[in-house]
Amino acid sequence: LVTSGTATLETALFEVPQVVCYKANALSYWIARMLVKVKFISLVNLIMNHEVVREILQNELTVEHLKNEAQRLLYDATYRDRLKSSYEELKKLLGKQVVSLQVAQRLYQLASKK
Repeated sequence: LVTSGTATLETALFEVPQVVCYKANALSYWIARMLVKVKFISLVNLIMNHEVVREILQNELTVEHLKNEAQRLLYDATYRDRLKSSYEELKKLLGKQVVSLQVAQRLYQLASKK
């Protein structure tokens, strides 16, 4: 069970099955939905542009829904295999570049010119 944010992407990169959970103040959530037009809140789903990991949000975030999804992750091998395959696609899409290293090298190059 993972709350939305960078944790969902990190969890996927470690190939851990997950369900994304998020519940905010109703007014704040409504305002955010009016201002930001996205189909998903999970970085995994946003990057892949389709639902890879299940998102349980707001009023859907109940013990029953969490229990059902957790059981699905634990006991449905086909579902887990599909998730793992999607995680592999995500990794390919992101590539193997170490962005922080590239940024540091570029900053060093820029700083060295002065």
